Amino acid sequence: MNTICYIIAMQAEAQPLIEEFHLQEREGFFSPLPCRIWEGEVINGDSSKKLIVVLPGRQHDRDLIGCEPAAMTTTLAIERLHPDIIINSGTCGAWQRHGMKVGEVYLGSGAMFHDRHVPGDNAWDTQGLGNYTTWEGTEDLASSLGIKTAKITTGSSFDMTQEEEQVIERNGGRLKEMEGAAVAFVCSLYHVPVVLVKAVTNLRDSGNDDDMESFHQNLIKASKALLAINKKIISKI
Repeated sequence: MNTICYIIAMQAEAQPLIEEFHLQEREGFFSPLPCRIWEGEVINGDSSKKLIVVLPGRQHDRDLIGCEPAAMTTTLAIERLHPDIIINSGTCGAWQRHGMKVGEVYLGSGAMFHDRHVPGDNAWDTQGLGNYTTWEGTEDLASSLGIKTAKITTGSSFDMTQEEEQVIERNGGRLKEMEGAAVAFVCSLYHVPVVLVKAVTNLRDSGNDDDMESFHQNLIKASKALLAINKKIISKI
């Protein structure tokens, strides 16, 4: 891959990658939109790759998280930067009943929406849920990294309803977050391969899932774990 483009929602998730590869910001590139971009070159032996990190930016002094900013940012990145592959890196929730732990990193085996309630036949149900595929090399990449793959489900809220959790369980979802399926949706339209890299910050069935202090502590741990895996991904992909 000659040009690798990361789509990352939160500055805290992106900063370790930006610093590790000494990426430089191109200010105003997406103006008047708040999206931000950092880029640089990664040298690996006799070859090099262009590495780009794009964030949705901030509004009301908060990171723009969720499906709409992720879809907008991915569209802009593909249209203006023409990457060979998109990598959506970030954090997620999981379930300890499935043997998952805080700080573990997974590659997405696929992505779907869990909070779209579209009545009708199977065609509409498929459109609602999404069920998007990820890069065909995902399983081999995960094996080479020594990590697992899992199905990602995406919604527009940090919490979820009981009905939404039933949708997740019924469809084999294991990682719950707020951007992956939106990124994969845009990539499916442009026929750009996508890799989803997610680190667990909270366990949905732990009893303290809504404890934001624990979440922020776990975010630091997860971001370090993401950096370690992303360094390997960049060298291998």
